[in-house]
Amino acid sequence: MKPAKAALTGLLALVAALAAGHLVAAFVGLSASPYLAVGNAFIDITPSWLKDFAVETFGTADKLVLLLGMAVVLAGIAVGAGLASRNNPGPGTLVVVLLGFVGVIAVVTRPDVGQLALLAPVASTAAGAYVFRYLHKEAQDSESRRGFLITAGLAVTAGVVGQVFGARTDVEGSRQAVGDLTPKTKAPEIPLGADFVQDGTPSFITSGKDFYRIDTALSVPRIRAEEWALRVHGMVERPMVLTFDEIRQRDLVEETVTLTCVSNEVGGPYISTGNFVGIRIGDVLREAGVKQGADQLFSTSDDGFTAGSPLDYVLENGLIAIGMNGEPLPAEHGFPARLVVPGLYGYVSATKWVTDLNVTTFAKDQGYWIPRGWATRAPIKASSRIDRPKRMQKVPGKSVIAGTAWAQPKGVAKVEVRVDGGPWQEAQLGADVSDTTWRMWRLELELSRGSHTVECRATDKSGQTQDQARLDPVPDGATGWHSVTFTVE
Repeated sequence: MKPAKAALTGLLALVAALAAGHLVAAFVGLSASPYLAVGNAFIDITPSWLKDFAVETFGTADKLVLLLGMAVVLAGIAVGAGLASRNNPGPGTLVVVLLGFVGVIAVVTRPDVGQLALLAPVASTAAGAYVFRYLHKEAQDSESRRGFLITAGLAVTAGVVGQVFGARTDVEGSRQAVGDLTPKTKAPEIPLGADFVQDGTPSFITSGKDFYRIDTALSVPRIRAEEWALRVHGMVERPMVLTFDEIRQRDLVEETVTLTCVSNEVGGPYISTGNFVGIRIGDVLREAGVKQGADQLFSTSDDGFTAGSPLDYVLENGLIAIGMNGEPLPAEHGFPARLVVPGLYGYVSATKWVTDLNVTTFAKDQGYWIPRGWATRAPIKASSRIDRPKRMQKVPGKSVIAGTAWAQPKGVAKVEVRVDGGPWQEAQLGADVSDTTWRMWRLELELSRGSHTVECRATDKSGQTQDQARLDPVPDGATGWHSVTFTVE
């Protein structure tokens, strides 16, 4: 067999295997797709330093980069298997079986799939082996192209059909059917002067499309509100199950909350603010009757992610949220329901697609990130960043330095700015919306021509000023003063 045909044989067998697995997964649960299952397994075993590198380097595109990287690696393996099998299909068949075994292990260890999920990697392995051996036989006829063309067409068709059927769950239709969410208690109106958009800060309320998303879900869970339920159990007197309609029929409250990701480097972008509608976590837990000795609320997502929140804190703070910015939660931000807890980093509190609340202890259960080196309790640290000017930007001598500060749930008392290591100057603060939200700031400066470096620091309402020591996000959030070097023309 010619090398080009050998390589193409391996690639087409790979495409057929992935397409068959994806097609079967459309009917047994999309997470059972071997390609996605292996990707999710890789995310689960990724060490903290590599996860931090991915988020820092690729931001919210980290999952796309992972999928593309996997595709490149698999394509290389497929080409190698084809070239190693020019005279004998045995080596390539063995590679297919070994990859299928990896897919089986990845699927059976997923917490969010049922028993039938095993059918997807089995189908993938069978299709890959059959196609490889069939094309190997066809390739012996140097004039034959029919088998290659038919196989390529069937594989692509199977993959497309699998994607279409896998997305058949009408999540958007379910969202639209929810209709208006009218809270009994509304959040206060955002006052004029809460942000300085004209000077370069974000708008005070972050739109759904701009709201940061950092989570472990390789594919967004697709859950209809009509089929969703939240189980509350563990160390409680009265275990309960709440449906979406039962939550909606309760007294809904709206709160303006800033959510912050622990992966944020100093000056990082992973912070957003929204108006969330839901019911108070504390009301539900008190209704269930928390038993003495419990100290953790252990939440689980539909995709198997877990987080542990300090029980005493969430009894007084936080929502089981079903709405955001005047509409049902977007699918990528947790529809039908998620947890929103001001004052705690998201990895211990902000579980999206939440389906289970277990009242337990920190000694008994550990959330997803704790064994991976992150702190058990993670209160948000007072921080600030400079939004304008940007690094290396050229600005006029008379300019405005503007930025954002946060210190949930204590609130921001002041922000100070200094230029080139000089004296600290207190910045003008935006309107104070609440202690659970960020606060914008600005300072007018007139500077001489040349290069300058500006730094900022925030002080919360308890009098605590953000730490100058530059520390990485692991294990409980980054610290340090954000600085930007720019040029005055």
